[in-house]
Amino acid sequence: MKKVNILRNGFLVFLGLVFSTVLWAHGGAAGTDTDQCKFELEKDHWLHYTAYQPKAYPAEEFCGNLPDVNTLTQLVFDYQDQRYRNMAIEFEVTKEPEGTRVFFSEAKKHKSGTVVLNLPEGVAEPGKYLIHITLLQDTGERLDAHMSFKAGAGQPASKSSLGLYALLFFAALYGVYLSHAGFKRAVDQLIGKAKEI
Repeated sequence: MKKVNILRNGFLVFLGLVFSTVLWAHGGAAGTDTDQCKFELEKDHWLHYTAYQPKAYPAEEFCGNLPDVNTLTQLVFDYQDQRYRNMAIEFEVTKEPEGTRVFFSEAKKHKSGTVVLNLPEGVAEPGKYLIHITLLQDTGERLDAHMSFKAGAGQPASKSSLGLYALLFFAALYGVYLSHAGFKRAVDQLIGKAKEI
């Protein structure tokens, strides 16, 4: 009986770790080393990007896939390096592969370190888009970075949501196990047979 309790508790701890949202944040790694939502403007100097569609998905953050078209879309950029706050940065969004401009923000300095670009109607049609970021240095040199995203593919079920549903299912199953003697007996017999093998 003691081994069964240890196995059961170990399994529950394992489930909790696997489906922890902290572990899945930004690709499941500590820091932003595998962060898919960042631009490298210069070697080891980054700009983080997050997209929102607050009218359609008020509590969701997006990166490479925006689920809807023709809805308010906000592109938020956070400087991860203080030195960019004193440099002018230009933003442009184009529809690919045509290269048609759908949004443009002239070069300017953003002292707060955060830039919010509002596309009131979002993008007009589903497909691939490219964000162009141009850093204008005091020397006149232009540094360019690009990141693509897709729009209009619909909202997929996230891994963390599926994990949460699985965890809730197993928690409910465990509750039934504890409260229903017949079910508990059947499960204990199955575990006993499995240990014999």
